[in-house]
Amino acid sequence: MSLTGRTVSWWVRLRRPCLTAAPRGPVVWLPTGLAACQRFYSSRDKEKIDMSAYPVESIRNFSIIAHVDHGKSTLADRLLEITGTIAKTDRNKQVLDKLQVERERGITVKAQSASLFYNYKGVNYLLNLIDTPGHVDFNYEVSRSLSACQGVLLVVDANEGIQAQTVANFYLAFEAQLAIIPVINKIDLKNADPERVEKQIEKLFDIPVNECIRISAKQGTNIDKVLEKVIEKIPPPQCNTTDPLKALVFDSTFDHYRGVVANVAVFGGEIQKGHRIVSAHTNKRYEVNEVGILTPNEQPTHKLYAGQVGYLIAGMKEVTEAQIGDTLFMYKQPVEPLPGFKSAKPMVFAGMYPVDQTEYNNLKSALERLTLNDSSVTVHRDSSLALGAGWRLGFLGLLHMEVFNQRLEQEYNTSVILTAPTVPYKAVLSSAKLIKEHGKSEITIINPAQFPDKHSVSEYLEPTVLGTIITPQEYIGKIIVLCQDRRAVQKEMLYIDEHRVMLKYLFPLNEIVVDFYDALKSLSSGYASFDYEDAGYQAADLIKMDILINGNPVEELSTIIHNDKAYATGKYLCERLKDAIPRQLFEIAIQAAIGKKIIARETLKAYRKNVVAKCYGGDITRRMKLLKRQAEGKKLMRKIGNVEVPRDAFIRVLKRQPEK
Repeated sequence: MSLTGRTVSWWVRLRRPCLTAAPRGPVVWLPTGLAACQRFYSSRDKEKIDMSAYPVESIRNFSIIAHVDHGKSTLADRLLEITGTIAKTDRNKQVLDKLQVERERGITVKAQSASLFYNYKGVNYLLNLIDTPGHVDFNYEVSRSLSACQGVLLVVDANEGIQAQTVANFYLAFEAQLAIIPVINKIDLKNADPERVEKQIEKLFDIPVNECIRISAKQGTNIDKVLEKVIEKIPPPQCNTTDPLKALVFDSTFDHYRGVVANVAVFGGEIQKGHRIVSAHTNKRYEVNEVGILTPNEQPTHKLYAGQVGYLIAGMKEVTEAQIGDTLFMYKQPVEPLPGFKSAKPMVFAGMYPVDQTEYNNLKSALERLTLNDSSVTVHRDSSLALGAGWRLGFLGLLHMEVFNQRLEQEYNTSVILTAPTVPYKAVLSSAKLIKEHGKSEITIINPAQFPDKHSVSEYLEPTVLGTIITPQEYIGKIIVLCQDRRAVQKEMLYIDEHRVMLKYLFPLNEIVVDFYDALKSLSSGYASFDYEDAGYQAADLIKMDILINGNPVEELSTIIHNDKAYATGKYLCERLKDAIPRQLFEIAIQAAIGKKIIARETLKAYRKNVVAKCYGGDITRRMKLLKRQAEGKKLMRKIGNVEVPRDAFIRVLKRQPEK
């Protein structure tokens, strides 16, 4: 290559922008050349903050919790502005919502932390704020965030009042014995009624009316009072810098260049660059490369002290090395590990397969990195004759599943096939042979292929949830009918004020997992709210329904359903398959069967040549002879012909129904 050619190619490479594999927020224009590559290491060039100026007594760790769309992220923006953490501009909207999916959907799906500095009565305070999600599917994020806090701001919309997730989040904070500060937001709205909301808070949560703070996060009204209340009411963390190092990993992300970035809450001692630390989970040793706080961007510091919350980079190159809930301690100074987190219990399972099997390893790598950031997802290897090798993933709900899939596509540029969601059933075995084979008398079924025969089972169990619905009273009749259609049992009915009612129902999880929330919102004109919690298992009349094509069962389309819903589901699947399978030269019978009993059938007509086209009159027996010969040929073809269901037909049938 000539000197000119080499110079041109070098210049092209220099001008090419540096791309990250996993963007953390909205897509922005990156500078070209060397400046682009240096952008991601800008935290190294910042002046380091001395955190020793903030002793334990002047630290406050708190979370913001609320129902969906009650103004948590807007309040976080105002708190960041009033403390001078970010500049006041009109563009400060959802500053802590860094993911693209959060900005597109307008919801928080990932808890984010930020450190604020505030001077109150001449004393400098360090306030560590964690903004949490509001949807029930991301409840695990909330419970993890509360472990690093000593208090919470419970935000309630002055227009909507207390809703289902407000109640659930209150009890999470109450059980963790945290200080709770009620904040009534959106008092600037035309229909706001803060007096009514204060009475609801007093009746349901037993918090006096005079403790509620009325604010408008959008306009910045009374935000300073919130900060004052945080300092006065929330206690400092109970820890000491003279104790040995003990740090809890409560979140982590993966950076292609620096490895794992762990978010830590320091419960004892201090940590700085160069310290040698050990993970209690893996017993591996690391050298700390960088420590700092989030403001909300990474800001390096000289040290992190007891009671402080920040980030830590220690050369962890594998995603399995930074387990959320792990305890880090100093080398040769072992400590009792912190309790960590109760593992999340998946409520919904779905199969995930690469669109092209050559992409299997890329998808595997993407899954490992995303599950590091979202530890509530469970992953099990799975395979299908039609779709190839893949995984069976467990999620906390349907929205959680959709957001996870969207993040895979946006952050890792992968395309996947996501099958219809199912729930985990159980079977109590009566067959001694099966009990010996499984090593226990009760087995969990997450795949219909594992469903045991009825003769070897004493009873089947289905998962249930205790659902809480808060609705205006005019919609009670419609909602009760909807709940009865979903096999729900009413447990409680309470008027929280003269207009709003709280209903509690015991639901089979399978009945609410797909479209119950949409139906509830539709019936109540969007006013009703819904939240649920695990309520164990109950006995149920469950059956396995097979789909037969020309008498041959198709394993991938088998489903576990309640006996009462079998006919409707079987008919729907047969109709959908009829539209998906291409026509053949012979007739195809598509059937839904329970055991040997056929409960639904659709027939896909054959392509048929017009064999009587050459007959221009003559005797009728000539026509009949030609038609009979054609029918015999079709019958023979049907006997020896195999129907191969094409891959795209599986995808269309197995994929969830599009939202109606």
